[in-house]
Amino acid sequence: MRWRDRYGIRRLRGRKIAKFDREATDADIEALIAFARSRRGVEFYVEPETFATDTTAVAVADDGEWTRRRVGSPAVIHKVARDLALPVYDVQLTGYPQRMRAYNERRRKEEGNL
Repeated sequence: MRWRDRYGIRRLRGRKIAKFDREATDADIEALIAFARSRRGVEFYVEPETFATDTTAVAVADDGEWTRRRVGSPAVIHKVARDLALPVYDVQLTGYPQRMRAYNERRRKEEGNL
């Protein structure tokens, strides 16, 4: 079964597509699922559609590691999160978690020491 059928990317996404962006694909959803299954304490943060990008979701692990992928619509990532029994938040309401910022800072310091 393809994720598009299971998660309803085509059915749940809005008709409006940002001009400069591509649509969410099965690979985008699969990448978020793989990230969530391979790490502990994952939470999803939904980012709104903008003029330049489609709706995206950021998956953040408990150590702050994160990945961002297109999801097509908030309903898609809500279904994925429900199926995986993981929380999902609206980044406009909650902001990004502190552990994500700390992870980014650790990465910047590591890159500076190379």
